[in-house]
Amino acid sequence: MSLPEFLREGGEASCRLMNRLSHLIQNLDISGLGSSFPFNPASRKNSWRDWDDEIMQLDTNPPRAADITADLRKQFAFLSGGRGDNGSPIIVFPEFPAFGEITDREFHNVLTYLTSVPSLSSTDVGFILVIDRRQDRWAAVKGTLLRIAGSFPGNLQLVLVLRPTTLLQRTLSDILFKFNKDEFKMKVPVVMLSSVSELHSYIDRTQLTRELGGTQDYCHEKWISHRTAIEGFALMVKRTAQTLQSFGTELAETELPNEIQTTTVLLSTHTSKRDKMKEDILVALDQGSRLLESINEPVMRDPDHNMNQDELENLATVQRLLSQLDETERAFDEFWVRHQTKLEQCLQLRHFEHNYREVRGLLDNLSEKLVTFSEVGISPAHADHIFCELTSFEERVCEVLDRASALSREGDELIQKSHYAEDSIQPKCSELRAISESLSCSLSTKKDYLLRAMELHRRLERASKWVDDGIYLLASQPVDKCQSHEGAELALQELERYLDNAGQNQLTELDAIWKEYEEVLSQQFREQVEKVYQKQTSMQEMFDKRKISLKKLAAKQTRPVQPVAPRPEAFIKSPLSSPAHKAHLEKNSESNLGCEKKNGQLQNEDGGSRHASQSEEEENLAVLRRHVMNELLETERAYVEELLCVLQGYASEMDNPAMSHLIPAPLQNKKEVLFGNMPEIYHFHKRTFLRELELYTDCPELVGRCFLERMTDLQIYEKYCHNKPRSESLWRQCSDCAFFQECQKKLEHKLGLDSYLLKPVQRITKYQLLLKEMLKYSKGCDGADDLQEALTSILGILKAVNDSMHLIAITGFEGNMSELGKLLMQGSFSVWTEHKKGHAKVKDLARFKPMQRHLFLHEKALLFCKRREENGEGYEKAPSYSFKQSLSMNAVGFTENAKGDNKKFEIWSSSREEVYIVQAPTAEVKTTWVNEIRKVLTTQLEACREASQQRAPDQVFPFPPLPTGTVSLSPFKTSQKVKKGEEKKAEPCSPDVISTCSPKLTVKGSPTSPDHNTKRQSDPTPFGFKGWNKTSLSLDEHDGYSSAEEPLNSDPEEENHKKLCAGKYTVMADYENGAADELLVKSGDMVQLVKEGDDGQWFVRNLNTSKEGWMAAANLMTLMEKSKSCQSLSSSEGSGNLSTSSSCSEA
Repeated sequence: MSLPEFLREGGEASCRLMNRLSHLIQNLDISGLGSSFPFNPASRKNSWRDWDDEIMQLDTNPPRAADITADLRKQFAFLSGGRGDNGSPIIVFPEFPAFGEITDREFHNVLTYLTSVPSLSSTDVGFILVIDRRQDRWAAVKGTLLRIAGSFPGNLQLVLVLRPTTLLQRTLSDILFKFNKDEFKMKVPVVMLSSVSELHSYIDRTQLTRELGGTQDYCHEKWISHRTAIEGFALMVKRTAQTLQSFGTELAETELPNEIQTTTVLLSTHTSKRDKMKEDILVALDQGSRLLESINEPVMRDPDHNMNQDELENLATVQRLLSQLDETERAFDEFWVRHQTKLEQCLQLRHFEHNYREVRGLLDNLSEKLVTFSEVGISPAHADHIFCELTSFEERVCEVLDRASALSREGDELIQKSHYAEDSIQPKCSELRAISESLSCSLSTKKDYLLRAMELHRRLERASKWVDDGIYLLASQPVDKCQSHEGAELALQELERYLDNAGQNQLTELDAIWKEYEEVLSQQFREQVEKVYQKQTSMQEMFDKRKISLKKLAAKQTRPVQPVAPRPEAFIKSPLSSPAHKAHLEKNSESNLGCEKKNGQLQNEDGGSRHASQSEEEENLAVLRRHVMNELLETERAYVEELLCVLQGYASEMDNPAMSHLIPAPLQNKKEVLFGNMPEIYHFHKRTFLRELELYTDCPELVGRCFLERMTDLQIYEKYCHNKPRSESLWRQCSDCAFFQECQKKLEHKLGLDSYLLKPVQRITKYQLLLKEMLKYSKGCDGADDLQEALTSILGILKAVNDSMHLIAITGFEGNMSELGKLLMQGSFSVWTEHKKGHAKVKDLARFKPMQRHLFLHEKALLFCKRREENGEGYEKAPSYSFKQSLSMNAVGFTENAKGDNKKFEIWSSSREEVYIVQAPTAEVKTTWVNEIRKVLTTQLEACREASQQRAPDQVFPFPPLPTGTVSLSPFKTSQKVKKGEEKKAEPCSPDVISTCSPKLTVKGSPTSPDHNTKRQSDPTPFGFKGWNKTSLSLDEHDGYSSAEEPLNSDPEEENHKKLCAGKYTVMADYENGAADELLVKSGDMVQLVKEGDDGQWFVRNLNTSKEGWMAAANLMTLMEKSKSCQSLSSSEGSGNLSTSSSCSEA
């Protein structure tokens, strides 16, 4: 039977082969070992287990030599290997004086074993017993015969007894044997022999050992060794046969699995068992060969040696066992090869079926996916994107088709190799080929379909661009130059050249397009074609109108002008007084009237031409607005597509398990760092902004409203820009990794990911350019104001982004930046520092070279930073700033003009103890900063004044008007001399120096001061007065603002004349170290100066603790000096001579 036939027949062939194997095992004849295997396949009922039980019953049969070795070695009986004349085995009972001490068990075991050794044919004839008792007594002979008669396990043919040789014992033996003969109950003759020669008459000498006068060499130990080895070998053969039979049954009854894993495990398990059995068989064969050599050793040593019958039987037994074991092994190998082949083919079939299901599922999914490629795109870029997706899809399809083709070829090979499941494999191969061919045809058709759509898209794009360029050409022709004959001719030629060069850019008739692209024209695509064609028609009509106008202008004759040379006397005499001139006027009046009529007609014609030109200019502006709007929409759509491409092609792939092995460790779980809030930006533009922009397609001048409505949403770009340095750093670390290269390859991008990560930054800056263009062509339109406001807002966002990018680069600032308020401005300046000790100014270390500082102006603080060198590339090249100094805006003042330089201004704090002279790059930058600082200080002063009024409304009261001049606003000055004639109502004015802690202000070098020679004069600051006008703050009249921490007219003479006034004050510093009888006060206490006593003492009442006492005026002055930032005492009640009574710290 061939292997394919065997595999097709399956279980029946296995059963036949197993019957053959069973027959071989049945014939494993172990004759000479006691019995053969009692195995009969016909007697088994259901399985081979019945035969296994019968084999195992052999364990209850006669013992083995290994089990009774000790009994055998006593040698009270042995098989010499001799035979009688009729082939009867001879058992010799040699001289053994201790025979009577042998137990019945020992006697029975040895005789049972000895009678089981010869072959069945020999034992059927019967045994000959030779009992040697020549050196013993009659009692021993009698005991031996009685034991043999009572328990000999085999058939007896003859019993030969060598009686005792001594006279007495021989005589007793003869007499007693005759009398006790019947007592032995022997069914066989018992012959009493007197000598060995008599024995030779019964048994040939060659069959007797040398002790019995024979020639046979016998070694009892060697006999025991051979019997032990032969029986061990026979037992090994028996067990091997059992294992083979059991394993064969298992293989024959095994059902083929339906899963790959199960089949693989089963094949591996069976192979392991088979290899183990082969090892056991090899061991058995090796042992049998060595045993055979041992039996043949005498012959090998002496070729003339004659083996006895037992040795010959042993030799034949071992040879027969080896032969049958070898044949059994070959039969099992044949069965195993067929079983293994069937399992391997089963595994091949399971793999084929598994791959078939996978490939079939992929083909079905690809077929469904291919159906979704029904769009033709809304633009060339969109169509190109769809085509790129289809190309990528085609690559996947080709991979799956290659797998399907390879699987079909694999199935054909299985069929050619006569696979048992040919009927199942053939239909699957045919089905795979049919589906693959159908998918390939559909893909080719879809690709051709999309190519045709792309071709039409490109035609539309070329036509649309040609139309836009034509409209732009119309709009760009200067109207004034076209009024002349030559200008009109040139413009007309330019238009005709443009139309002549149209070529393939111009669309053909619609009917031809419908016919040529019928298969790809959806309703939306048809409308798109009609729209472009209508646009082209409109452009051609505009060209025709322009050509007609230009032809008229080119054909119009220039009005003749007759040159008239003036008479010489006209330069001497007055034309009005000349009689000749009057006569000339009268003479030419009629002719002039006719000329005026003609001129009027020409003027009417020119007016109509100007009206037409104006209308045409408006039309040109509308065309330009549409052109800008189209650019806005097209770039917006392209931008959305690019964002989607990045998110799908890169961001989503970072979550793809199939790509995870390509992602380097620094990039793991860093998707949010790399892409920032790009998904949020994409969803905003895709779902909201693009749709709303499209609503303004027909009214582009109103698109500013869309930007204004979504200005808050556009601030999401700030977050993206803040993250950009981190993203750039991460990109630079991993830019060369295989993950980015693989994604770029799939997307077929020429540029790397970093170029696409820059798109949001480029887009937010692009909006302001488009808005500028739209505003340029929308002057006088309804939406011009909205466009201007939208442009301003976009620029504000860009500025905020730029400022914040600088702000996050500050290092060394220990506070919370968010507490400083909004960042208003930032820029680089040259800064000098001056320190004031006492009343003398000392330049800091005589510094003549300025420090370069980058200033950050917040609502609540001004930061001084040092700009560090720029390192890295791209966004990593952004500068960093080291924090150096900060000034709180509620304790600063500034002077607009410093050192006579229009680019310098001063900022100071702590009563001008430290002054910063700041030089801007240009005067314009300085003006901008001064204005912004003024706004901050003014806002804080108003807030401070309002807060003070709310806390103590009864402490704020109107003051009489003060004259402009040198006025001290310190609460310690009680009077002010004013010249007569200068008393008038104070005009609203702007102070030169502003205090952010008190409304008390002074002016440095005010032009309105009567004393211009004074280095620093003070000017009344009417922030607490009625009638003050905020709009009067102007730097055109005053130099700057000053802090109220010290009066700027702080000459020593004025300070010596300061006096305290009775009234209510708030204590701004603790006073606890005075004399025992002095009143103690703490910061924040409200006190009232009641009266002034002798020796500079004031009677003071503490309104908080209701305590009263005297305090030295010097101590009160000291309190003031210790708290210069906010005066130590602030008057809340006093005479009208005080300029103000409240401060920011006033109760």
